[in-house]
Amino acid sequence: MTRKPEGDLRRGWTTGACATAATKAAYTALLTGQFPDPVSITLPKGEQPAFALARERLEGDQASAAIVKDAGDDPDVTHLALVGATLRRSPAGQGVVFKAGPGVGTVTKPGLPLAVGEPAINPVPRQMMTAVVQEVAAAHGDAGDVEIEISVDNGAALAEKTWNPRLGILGGLSILGTTGVVIPFSCSAWIHSIHRGIDVARANGLTHAAACTGSTSEAAMQKLYGLPEIALLDMGDFAGGLLKYLRKHPLPRLTVAGGFGKLCKLAAGHLDLHSGRSQVDFDLLAAVLRDLGAAPDIVREARRANTAKQVLEMAASAGLPLADAIAEKARTVALATLDNPEIAVEVMIFDRQGQEAGRARGWEG
Repeated sequence: MTRKPEGDLRRGWTTGACATAATKAAYTALLTGQFPDPVSITLPKGEQPAFALARERLEGDQASAAIVKDAGDDPDVTHLALVGATLRRSPAGQGVVFKAGPGVGTVTKPGLPLAVGEPAINPVPRQMMTAVVQEVAAAHGDAGDVEIEISVDNGAALAEKTWNPRLGILGGLSILGTTGVVIPFSCSAWIHSIHRGIDVARANGLTHAAACTGSTSEAAMQKLYGLPEIALLDMGDFAGGLLKYLRKHPLPRLTVAGGFGKLCKLAAGHLDLHSGRSQVDFDLLAAVLRDLGAAPDIVREARRANTAKQVLEMAASAGLPLADAIAEKARTVALATLDNPEIAVEVMIFDRQGQEAGRARGWEG
């Protein structure tokens, strides 16, 4: 995860906001022959940003405009991507129709807030674009029957760095945003992706999903259970975001998997596992070792240790199942957070080589 820089951070604009501004510029040009530049739009919370056009073209019965996305200081994969809109007149009474252009994905699996076969343009950006079409149509006496094709230059390659392939969004990026504004390092996009991953797993009838803190535990889980890709939830540090959503959107079986240090934090009751927001509790590790029968000198060393890995190695040398005990405590926290008897939970701890270090079983077999 990219480290958050010091000082005040600059906000940015979502792909949905950029697509909306490009739509307004293109539709205005289609009706008047002139592109507004810069073009202003009103966001859902009333803000009115202005966007400079990076590309414009008017040709016959279609007009295109494009805007370079500025994500501010957020480490967004789509920062500086060129988001375009091409508008064409459509038959009377058809209203606004959306189409996926180059670099924008298509939905291929159920569970998302869009039907299978639809372009991956999320509901709020659709509402924003429909609103500017209605605004421009009213200003110029037009009916507002248009096809909007949204594109993102190099979007298919950028999408490989996102959750889209796993969620069944193929061919490019999603056009996202609920407020139009990117808040730097808010983590909301990651948590949103976790939620959509759960939705897709449920809609496709999966009975077992694995929530993993990183790529090592994810690969180990796939090898152990042979889970399909859509069953692998990239939880990262956001245990709380995952567990609280599953509470109301349950799956029969959940495995929480990760490294020893991250799951030590969960065992201590932390639901945000990021190093900047929670720390390993060495007093807890020392107490668990004492309960496992560790010698007093090992307990003292654990309390003074620098890393969780150091404590785990001490326990292993003494033949003590520390990772199993921490997995059991983490499972207790997960079950309490879920507060849903429909969900069976196991916790698995893996070392850095992807080998099992500890487990708290949640079912037989």
